[in-house]
Amino acid sequence: MKRDIDLAEISDGKFYTLNDMVKADCQDCTGCSDCCRGMGESIVLDPMDIYRLCQGTGLSVAELLQDRLELHVVDGIVLPNLKMQGEEEVCSFLNKEGRCSIHPYRPGICRLFPLGRIYEEGGVKYFLQVRECSRRERTKIKVKKWIDVPESRKYEQFIVDWHYFLLAVQERIQQMQEEEFEKKANMQILTAFYLTPYNLTEDFYSQFYGRLQETENHLL
Repeated sequence: MKRDIDLAEISDGKFYTLNDMVKADCQDCTGCSDCCRGMGESIVLDPMDIYRLCQGTGLSVAELLQDRLELHVVDGIVLPNLKMQGEEEVCSFLNKEGRCSIHPYRPGICRLFPLGRIYEEGGVKYFLQVRECSRRERTKIKVKKWIDVPESRKYEQFIVDWHYFLLAVQERIQQMQEEEFEKKANMQILTAFYLTPYNLTEDFYSQFYGRLQETENHLL
């Protein structure tokens, strides 16, 4: 997603890599669920998030879209996000005890928080958001341990490839300036990466990159 932000205002002024230590660990968030409330449409899901949610919950994307997820436009592309519910805008996966019911397979944005990502020169760097987490007594933890995803380098490359693919599609839509192409692009992305079920017993990455190659051939 494209965001016009001033890192000097929201971060500690440092960039981190997977092997760096960062002051992000809030000791299991005990007694706090502030970041699971009032997030609007900001918890956007990538294809791996969908793969893991379906794997963890046993539900299909169609079933998740009934009351747990919703679709909205992000920089011209229709993508799913976690749905906030009720007057307090509570995450649909937050349980009555104020704990995340999908913590082992929570989305990438949730895993990252309170870190943020910036994409540069075909790669990614991380920064610490200093105003977002209400916890002040945080301790240092290695970035890749905080994100807690197996094969962290492979995951990071996937995040980068997905980001630049979406940027390329956005640029193509702007160049074409055709409503029919925009509809086609959005439908193909939704179908290829979200609505078509993944084989949950097989490797995610091989399935993703097969779909990515096919979709790029159609759209770019």
